[in-house]
Amino acid sequence: MIRRFDFGSPINTGAVVRALQAENGPVPHFATEVKEGRVTFTISLDRDDIIFGLGESVRGMNKRGHLYRAWNSDDFSHTENKASIYASHNLLLFFGPRKLFGVYFDDPGAVEFDLGYTRGDTAAITSENGDVSVYVIEGESLTAICREFRGLIGRSYLPPKWAFGYIQSRWGYESDPELRQVVKEHRDRHIPLDGVCMDIDYMDDYKDFTWDEKKFPDLKKFNQDMRADHIRLIPIIDAGVKQLKGYDTCDEGLEKGYFVKKADGKPFVGAVWPGRSYFPDFLREDVRQWFGDQYGRLMDQGVEGFWNDMNEPALFYSEESIAEAFAVADQLRNENLDINSAFALKDAFNGTANSMADYRRFYHEVNGKTIRHDKVHNLYGAFMTRAADEGFRRYDASKRFLMFSRASFIGAHRYGGVWQGDNNSWWAHIKLNLQMLPSLNMCGFLYTGADLGGFGCNTTEDLLLRWLQLGVFTPLMRNHSAKGTREQEAYRFANWEDMRDILSVRYALVPYLYSEFMKAALTDGMYFRPLAFDYPADDTACRVEDQVMLGGDCMIAPVYEQNARGRHVYLPEDMLMVRFRSAQDYDLTPMEAGHYWIEMALDEMPLFIRRGHVIPLAKPAEYVEGVDSSSLKLLGWLDKSVTITLYDDDGYTTAPDLEKGSTAITVTVVGEAASAAGEGLTLNTEDLIIGE
Repeated sequence: MIRRFDFGSPINTGAVVRALQAENGPVPHFATEVKEGRVTFTISLDRDDIIFGLGESVRGMNKRGHLYRAWNSDDFSHTENKASIYASHNLLLFFGPRKLFGVYFDDPGAVEFDLGYTRGDTAAITSENGDVSVYVIEGESLTAICREFRGLIGRSYLPPKWAFGYIQSRWGYESDPELRQVVKEHRDRHIPLDGVCMDIDYMDDYKDFTWDEKKFPDLKKFNQDMRADHIRLIPIIDAGVKQLKGYDTCDEGLEKGYFVKKADGKPFVGAVWPGRSYFPDFLREDVRQWFGDQYGRLMDQGVEGFWNDMNEPALFYSEESIAEAFAVADQLRNENLDINSAFALKDAFNGTANSMADYRRFYHEVNGKTIRHDKVHNLYGAFMTRAADEGFRRYDASKRFLMFSRASFIGAHRYGGVWQGDNNSWWAHIKLNLQMLPSLNMCGFLYTGADLGGFGCNTTEDLLLRWLQLGVFTPLMRNHSAKGTREQEAYRFANWEDMRDILSVRYALVPYLYSEFMKAALTDGMYFRPLAFDYPADDTACRVEDQVMLGGDCMIAPVYEQNARGRHVYLPEDMLMVRFRSAQDYDLTPMEAGHYWIEMALDEMPLFIRRGHVIPLAKPAEYVEGVDSSSLKLLGWLDKSVTITLYDDDGYTTAPDLEKGSTAITVTVVGEAASAAGEGLTLNTEDLIIGE
């Protein structure tokens, strides 16, 4: 059951697709205070209460004890003290001996979440604008609450099947020959690969929807060559449109008034990669249609996937903020700079980036009303993603395109996936990657992953290998790094064969991973879950922060510490550990419920299958289109006969049918032997363990 309560004048964010009448009266579970235009919702916390949610944010799966702020921020240093990073997902789940409910704060402006930070026994959530719809979600379990919420916000985005392949990316790939060489290095070594991302270097002077014809003289032919080798090119699109007379996107946007404006009606000018830029008003339907259709220029060249960036929106400076900074510099130019004046000079220029003053300088048109940007800030990236998706559907409604974005808000989960922002090559960020996965799933973002190996800083061979072992299971599996850092393609390292072998596991698991993803998306389920969702009565399981349930059958527990030769694992029930070294080289170990230290060499990765469950494994392939989903080996630990459901489709259809695409696989156990049958499938049961 979901109940809605409105405060102030809520803005329609597009997050909710199911209309609910707002109720009067107090919000269940919370004390409410309205003061000076802000609304604060307070709830007492018992000692054992856990708080899940907030999608993409720092720290653990249990968010209790920290201070968070919903404010999409271009901040690549994801340290534990950060209240905000790239996205805002305002869902909380309260879980404890006397609590079991969810609450969604539908507010596109700044929202503060004090989850036991000021007082350990109190959570206080504050809408800084005071215009918010509060949805209270009741259910019999955490899973039921999430499914109810997902029914409220709509079905998750469906990527094409090829997007479950490995993607190689780097800021710095500058030309057709360089990208061809990256693909060749993978293919020559039989390292699986399905996509290559093109960062800002492919553009003509950083102008959206253009490409440098000197570096890419025939982009259409280049795409055709890549497709013949089962590779997709995935270019980046930024939010800012370069200020340049004669650049048609800029000229048309100015002529038709499509860019956000200042109070005086003039277009707001801020700087990103190309320097001074304009920003489309994505909150307007006509602007979304115009911008969404621009993607067609690249799709005409054969492009089938994109990633949206800098869409918080990120601002290096505005015309106003840079002028203010230079004024401070002029004032201090001839002074003997002491501690105060030296920091004042530094802050004047550092403060030009993503400043709150700039976010108050421009306005949007929302349903005929003019609204200052900071009131709807967290919607900007989400509506850019929406513009792209709507453009894809107009271009070819019969086909799925890949789209993932940096900034997002609940609602954008219907239009694309997200990557978890510009992380660093830190061991701590492997764990953060893992912890974000179920939190994002709660909010509808199923197609997600992090920059494997880390975006900033210099990776190491062992760090990348361990991160790939987690990435095997994330729907978006992309290796991405920044210009100026160590090159981190798998083939750059001495033991690249180990990375190739780990990637072979991903492709062998594609039939299972794709099936579980699609079933979760089509039934409002979760692909990743905290252990508490499956074992709510097991207090130890409820507090595990570095293991995650995957699909209906598995648990993952990656190694994420430097120089670690293994890790502690808690099994809340009997499970079969699969120790993978490659898709064809693995060991099976039945393990009873309990605590274990497991040895795990650097070239090994574990997967835990619940007893009584079975998963399929395909033969290795070098691209998703080469995976044979009809000939499968079954892995599991069974005591009796079982039937599992495997979903598959053409990987492109935009109207998948769960019933028609599902195949029942029946595993029959007789004594110590097993046999399996499934329509149109060849099944091998030699790796099914029967009994003990």
